[in-house]
Amino acid sequence: MTKAFPSSAKQLRLCAAALAALLALSGCNRTSLGDITGSIGRPSTTLPKDESQLRRFAEEWGQRYDRNPKDKTTAMTYARALHALDQDAQAVAVLQGLAITYPDDMKVLGAYGKALADAGRVRQAAEILQKAHTPERPDWSILSTQGSLADQLGDHEAARGYYDSALKIRPNEPTVLSNLGLSYALAKNLPRAEETLRLAASQPTADRRVRQNLALVLALQGKFSEAEELSRQDLSPVDAAQNVASIRQMISQSDTWRDIQTGAAAQPRGPTKRSAAR
Repeated sequence: MTKAFPSSAKQLRLCAAALAALLALSGCNRTSLGDITGSIGRPSTTLPKDESQLRRFAEEWGQRYDRNPKDKTTAMTYARALHALDQDAQAVAVLQGLAITYPDDMKVLGAYGKALADAGRVRQAAEILQKAHTPERPDWSILSTQGSLADQLGDHEAARGYYDSALKIRPNEPTVLSNLGLSYALAKNLPRAEETLRLAASQPTADRRVRQNLALVLALQGKFSEAEELSRQDLSPVDAAQNVASIRQMISQSDTWRDIQTGAAAQPRGPTKRSAAR
């Protein structure tokens, strides 16, 4: 039987990935934001959802790339396929070569910078993405990635500035709101994080990653039943229960989580302004 992509097992790991990502932003060893960051730019070619088909797709575009590595569409499509297969280092290498060939092409620089971000090369990504758009023609997806990079570097105020700028261009974009919500969580403002992530999850285009991030923040506040109910939108009841149990265990074993929870408890819980909505 052909394996579906992504598999239910991979879906089950999404919350764990979000946990690792948030820990990374808090200064732990893992630095990649994984699914939380803006991903490599999306040309018109659609990636297969089936894993075996995706591997064949990557092989085919890899052969095209070998024949003509300077073709932008070919290189960027091949890099997207590599990224989907979690081969981020190879995706970076492909786009680095393209950026050397086209040093002033902002779309190429944007894709390269996002690939660096996905590979955890935070400072390099931040440097490249500064050149990937201009104040006169800002790109909301690059602004969102710059925000997540600023969060990784510990500058949460600057990060929220990037997210707010992105939301002015793309109001209520769920991926940006999701990053913003996690930024509030890192700042130990869990009620504001939950509010922002609920807004993100309510958007018609919100995907399971956004809902998993909301489940993460709910769990951080001890709202495990709500987190499990939310996870059931994307997972079987058994998998949803296992997912939340994994979150509960990771929270109980991590000083980072206890630090966030303790700091969140000290935050004022009065009315907050929903600055994310535009």
